[in-house]
Amino acid sequence: MDAFFASVEQRDDPSLRGKPVIVGGTGSRGVVAAASYEARKFGVHSAMPTWQARKLCPQGVYLHGNMPKYAAVSRQIRGVFEEFTDLIEPLALDEAFLDITHSAHLFEGPEALARRLKARVREETDLAVSVGLGPNKLLAKIACGLGKPDGLYQITEEEATALLAKMPIRKLWGIGPKAEERLLALGIETLGALRDAPVETVRKVFGRHAEAIQARAMGHDERPVETERAPKSIGEESTFPGPVAQRLKLVEAIVEHSETVASRARRAGYLGQTVTLKIKFEKKRSGKRTAAFEIFEGLTRQKRLDRPTDDAMTIRKAAESLLQSIELESPVRLLGVTLSALRRAETEAEKPQLSLFPVATEEPPGRPSLGAVMDQVHARFGANALRRAVDQLDKMTASDREKVGELLPEGDESTPKSPKVPRPGRR
Repeated sequence: MDAFFASVEQRDDPSLRGKPVIVGGTGSRGVVAAASYEARKFGVHSAMPTWQARKLCPQGVYLHGNMPKYAAVSRQIRGVFEEFTDLIEPLALDEAFLDITHSAHLFEGPEALARRLKARVREETDLAVSVGLGPNKLLAKIACGLGKPDGLYQITEEEATALLAKMPIRKLWGIGPKAEERLLALGIETLGALRDAPVETVRKVFGRHAEAIQARAMGHDERPVETERAPKSIGEESTFPGPVAQRLKLVEAIVEHSETVASRARRAGYLGQTVTLKIKFEKKRSGKRTAAFEIFEGLTRQKRLDRPTDDAMTIRKAAESLLQSIELESPVRLLGVTLSALRRAETEAEKPQLSLFPVATEEPPGRPSLGAVMDQVHARFGANALRRAVDQLDKMTASDREKVGELLPEGDESTPKSPKVPRPGRR
């Protein structure tokens, strides 16, 4: 889809048509999620900080966006795709691969099918879609980019090698800013140069994946369209509106993200055994710049659980222990929690019998069912109808915990001892 979020907003509000529309975080620390083609003329693009977009395009219309609406339109478009093939691999709300190998002949060939698909999307949604045709996923994606906006572009197997050779390396799917920087430092600027470089040189950037990257630079891609691709991880992260230095605020974010990750895992039917905590710190730039804080330095920490889980409290406690191991030298800008090492959850008949006397590392009996009940409450009454509180101990620093521990009865390290309060006098 072309500038999907912005195009939906322009469709639904005719007064926005022809204007530079920017969807995303509207605050000074927000990030652009989508920019209309009118906004792109000013240099605005997705993933750009909002403050920078406002500097480039002060006359733009800045909207926070409506993800439920965009998801509903995405489902509508998916319904159109299913008229042409049932082999569909979604990449995001606004992008998908379609394998038309066995249906193209029904529409007098691939190009005729693509033209009909574009017309049907327009009929159903009043939105433009760009279509790329190619003998594999890689070339189809490159062709789609070459055809934007509202285009139709085809790359044949015969012309792929010559066409790709002249393209800058960033055009290759899978090469990001950091890899691009390292390749440019090696004197590799085009896909042709990447293809012809000694494999030992390419390994300095991509390691054991060097041969696969060079094959893609020649247009080779054997990956099939995966209609039911299993997720590798389930994660949730957020960027704070301002720098956060208090651990309590970070713990509150961990609690919220752990609940979301666990709920998504249950809905998808997965259990995970590795919890990852992701943090990005905010650093001051040196010298005079428009924004005092721009540089984000990140780190990740992982913890492998004793057994796979979809329990929010288990995920949360693992993430909290990872947070405790990190020294917060700078304010935090972003925090995320991810569950990985996924496997399908067993059916009730396949689940092992619970221990009569569970050990400390096991989830308390009944906790998994609590998560399922919370899912039902949220589905019926909304996400804010029922939420976990942050424990009192979570609000304390490590030194505070030690002091509290001195007040606890022997053998009890989990609950602070309540202070003695004088009984009120009788009237």
